[in-house]
Amino acid sequence: MRSMKNHRNKMCFKYGHLFLTLSLVCLLNSEAQSQNQDDPDLLEELMKNGTPLLQNVFQNSEKHRVQILYTQIERDENNRPSFKSFAYRVNKEEYFYPASSIKIIGAALSLEKINQLGNPNLTKGAWMKIDSSYSGQTAVISDSTSKSLKPSLAHYIKKLLVVSDNDAYNRTYEFLGQEELNDRMLQKGFDDTRLTHRLSLVLSQDENRHTNAMTFYSDRQDKPIYKQEAQFNSRDFTSKELIPLGTAYIRGEELINSPMDFSGKNACSIEDLQKVIKTLIFPDSANDKERFDLSSTDYEFLYRYMSQLPRETEYPDYSKNSDNYCKFFMYGDNNKARIPGHIRIFNKIGLAYGFCIDNAYIVDLKNNIEFLLTAVIYTNENQTLNDGEYEYEEVAFPFMDQLGRAIYEHELKRTRIRVPDLDKYKLTYDISKNPN
Repeated sequence: MRSMKNHRNKMCFKYGHLFLTLSLVCLLNSEAQSQNQDDPDLLEELMKNGTPLLQNVFQNSEKHRVQILYTQIERDENNRPSFKSFAYRVNKEEYFYPASSIKIIGAALSLEKINQLGNPNLTKGAWMKIDSSYSGQTAVISDSTSKSLKPSLAHYIKKLLVVSDNDAYNRTYEFLGQEELNDRMLQKGFDDTRLTHRLSLVLSQDENRHTNAMTFYSDRQDKPIYKQEAQFNSRDFTSKELIPLGTAYIRGEELINSPMDFSGKNACSIEDLQKVIKTLIFPDSANDKERFDLSSTDYEFLYRYMSQLPRETEYPDYSKNSDNYCKFFMYGDNNKARIPGHIRIFNKIGLAYGFCIDNAYIVDLKNNIEFLLTAVIYTNENQTLNDGEYEYEEVAFPFMDQLGRAIYEHELKRTRIRVPDLDKYKLTYDISKNPN
């Protein structure tokens, strides 16, 4: 297990018990300090003493490439949060494919870009036309899933958050452009994140470096308010080292009997994933460099669709999707479960190549508990990539379900210094007579 002590803890151990005591006092009284700890007495014990499946995954955690980051939250007398994190096998050197979990980044940075362009007429709801001028690109002039029948960044972000729509994420990728997307993350200190391609499209590295031209129009008239030319990224954001996984993979209809290389694929560490959620949910806990440049309206917009269920959604009608369609923690193993209104999961999941990820801020508005939880598990028994044969139903979904419930039960029993005020997260949804 890799040590994750932060600088303050190193200083405490170096200079003695006095500084350890002082650091704990600071932890409880600061606005937003955090520390990561490998703590076998918590996450390991929860799995060792958990369900048979949790025990089995724990015994085979290396095979399943399990990584877990759980963060407890305490509030001070002004409801300001402080954080204490517990890590299990968290290792940025152990690659996992983040799949759709990175879509929250496209959503947040697109809203930030709109704000920073400084065009008072350009809003997330402005309708847009997307051009096609390079190999692999597709144009968009209408959107049958939107109430207005017109595409907009607001509608794309809604779709990518509620049901993890791949095309919707790709449009945010194209709005930002590959270079700006990665530069913005690096500037914010997300050093273990690289975003190099659209999702669910078979495109070359060159095609993914080229992004579409697009034009935005006023809500009230067909008058252009912002034009963005086609963009090309000349820099290479792929890994400089090979990242081999598995023993074979499918390419087209051909079986290749060698590991699949992920060096050109997206990457994001468990720590960066949770940091994105934490920075969005608790913007005041981040420094100016890390914080997304979003308005209060932007935050409310993100919170709504991060937590909204398919059955609560209008335009499109997602009512045929189960509550757990994009909620793996606590409910991932039960397609018929109805998530109660007092439990809200603000998250983004990922599922591809045998990797299953959930990255969430979970609140119970009735019992006044809150916590952050991020986890990944790899289920690919035959070690063949891209064959569609993964143990999601048998292992991955039950693991996420039971891990989330184990942490939730722990939170129910955990003594808090103060009861948090969670009214901020009582939201009104598309189909909702009253706030939950």
